[in-house]
Amino acid sequence: MNYLIGDLQGCCDAFERLLARIDFSPSRDRLWLLGDLVNRGPQSLLTLRRLRAFDGAATCLLGNHDLHLLAVAHGVRPQSRHDTLTPILESDDRAALLDWLRQQRLAVFEAGWLMVHAGVVPQWSRDDTLALAGEVEAVLRSPAMPDFLHAMYGNEPVRWSDALTGNDRLRFTVNALTRLRFCTAGGELDFKTKDGAGAAPTGFMPWFDVPGRRTADTPIAFGHWSTLGLLDRPALLGLDTGCIWGGQLTAARIDGSAREIIQIACEQARKPGT
Repeated sequence: MNYLIGDLQGCCDAFERLLARIDFSPSRDRLWLLGDLVNRGPQSLLTLRRLRAFDGAATCLLGNHDLHLLAVAHGVRPQSRHDTLTPILESDDRAALLDWLRQQRLAVFEAGWLMVHAGVVPQWSRDDTLALAGEVEAVLRSPAMPDFLHAMYGNEPVRWSDALTGNDRLRFTVNALTRLRFCTAGGELDFKTKDGAGAAPTGFMPWFDVPGRRTADTPIAFGHWSTLGLLDRPALLGLDTGCIWGGQLTAARIDGSAREIIQIACEQARKPGT
């Protein structure tokens, strides 16, 4: 059975309770984690160790917090006062965990679903999304990763063009796949607004509601947007339901065209806005 799971952010206790609820067996079942595996929660180190131990039974996507961990570990960014990454950085198996993390995916298409952490811009098809994700994945797995991490941060360019090359192309891809919530019909990205779908800035809309987006016929599952809450449409699953804020940890059991939503109540690990 396939289980798609929303943002963990280091909430390993809730994850273990979810695994018990679904009676997870690594020999029978497959997990698809939608990114933001670590940070802000209390058990980021335990979470990475648990996921790494699953080997082929779990596929993990990279979210913005996971990329932030790589950047901190390579001296590109300082930790913020809200980060909970120190246990990973000081662990004896730091090198192995970070190497495992950099091997993870930015987008996958399995079990009939395109899976990303945040979103897909309207100009991209499913194949475009996977190909562009693959470009970034290749850099993260290469000796060029530290240089790219230095170039990864920034909000420009704000609109996709097939003519983008180099770090501009890679940065836009990362921003779309790990940070996107709102965009315009023309694909311009907004990074300021983090509230729910009703808070769209003038001229913007949730990325999945853009008319004519090329992935409209592709089922998509994503996380990242805790203020959106559970989004359960026939071809759309938003599964970040704010575990870190005392909400739910959410999984979707996928079995062909059928699916079931499973939720575990979480203790509040962070105050909203921290």
